[in-house]
Amino acid sequence: MKPIGYWLNRTDRAITGRMDATLAGFGLTRLAWQVLNVVADDPEATDASVLDFLAANAASDALTDAVGTVVRDGWAVRPGPGRLALTEEGRNRLAQVAEHIDAFRALSTHGISDEEYRTAVSVLERMTRNLEAPAAAQG
Repeated sequence: MKPIGYWLNRTDRAITGRMDATLAGFGLTRLAWQVLNVVADDPEATDASVLDFLAANAASDALTDAVGTVVRDGWAVRPGPGRLALTEEGRNRLAQVAEHIDAFRALSTHGISDEEYRTAVSVLERMTRNLEAPAAAQG
């Protein structure tokens, strides 16, 4: 059996590759789609809050580029310095891809029960917390 790190890396590459292919016809990437979702969910979104929320998903420069892309392509605007808000086109773009994202999610979890999925996420969350905890707390 291959170690968990192998499967984590391979799964992330598979998710990104398939999502990028799924979203390409809409002019989006996985990262740009994630930025749009964060902005859609937060009426007070800022560049800093988007970067902070998605920090585990990509390097800062890639996130900054994705923010620039959604603004440049007209899916988000800057209602104030450092602030972000979706445009009507951005809201439409998210609505258009929703059905494709649902199909992607169904494909990625095919043969996996809801319980198995929750267990996998729970285990990964606990592993992450164990490894991110200060060394002194690990005793």
